[in-house]
Amino acid sequence: MKICIVGAGAIGAYFGLELALGGAEVSLIARGPHLAAMQAGGVRVRAGGEERQAQVRASDDPAELGPQDAVVITLKAHSVPGICERLKPLLGPETVVVTASNGIPWWYFHRLEGPHEGRRIATVDPGGIQWETIGPERALGCVVYAAGEIVEPGVIEVAAHLSQKRLPLGEPDGSRSERALALSKAFVTAGFKAPVRTDIRSDIWMKLWGNLAFNPVSALTGATLEDIARDAGTCAVVRAMMVEGQAVGEALGARFAIDVEKRIAGAEGVGAHRTSMLQDLMLGRPMEIEALVGVICELGRLTGVPTPTVDMVYALVKQRALEAGCYPG
Repeated sequence: MKICIVGAGAIGAYFGLELALGGAEVSLIARGPHLAAMQAGGVRVRAGGEERQAQVRASDDPAELGPQDAVVITLKAHSVPGICERLKPLLGPETVVVTASNGIPWWYFHRLEGPHEGRRIATVDPGGIQWETIGPERALGCVVYAAGEIVEPGVIEVAAHLSQKRLPLGEPDGSRSERALALSKAFVTAGFKAPVRTDIRSDIWMKLWGNLAFNPVSALTGATLEDIARDAGTCAVVRAMMVEGQAVGEALGARFAIDVEKRIAGAEGVGAHRTSMLQDLMLGRPMEIEALVGVICELGRLTGVPTPTVDMVYALVKQRALEAGCYPG
């Protein structure tokens, strides 16, 4: 299977290495010193005290690679609209595009039965760029649980205890399509747990449920997951945001397999972990505010579900990002 990973930073390069070792024909789109290091010495991944290495084709120019069977986009959601035009050389008539970003995906309402079918989401796809350029018919959903960082160009360190190699996949219409099964097989061969799910949106909500609250609260306070969960005040804010988010998700048909207290306990159990949004703020990088928080406000308005706590925290964290120069665009 011919697979291109777009945005091959820590997670993308990790996926690329494992897929290549599993026998897939893999290429990586990256940039800067990280790209140069991967071109010269391949990809190196450290996890659980072991290091694996593979030579994987890497480039900064999609036009060099041609049409793919699958394109896996591991960029943060706010970065995708800006590179859509450059993706066109990768897209053949049957190419599937996997959205491996956090938050509600731009194709969410594609083939979702109900009054909002086909609706576009402004917060995650401003101007409908992804809808028009990639096309919702290409979209395949997934949820990424892996966590890692580039410790030096070309070298990835994966937090094995956070990752669990879980990567559920799913079609927008819930079908077990040939293309979903083929990609699942490629990831399973590479060592991942990659089932084809019939309700990928509920999986997306379960991951987002914690992120929509813990990420912005951590960025505003500088606190780790366990500190937020153990402090009565911040935990109350997180709980209120999650309750509102759950109400929005359920109004759209999502199912939540556990209750809010278990989800908070799960976040606390991760320990002294800084969320991705806090890490981005500390490093001066654009923060995933719209796909994790702003989208909940938009969907709350759409469904008529009040989200007062989410709205308030969204306003605060957006202003924090603007003041720090970390708001995308």
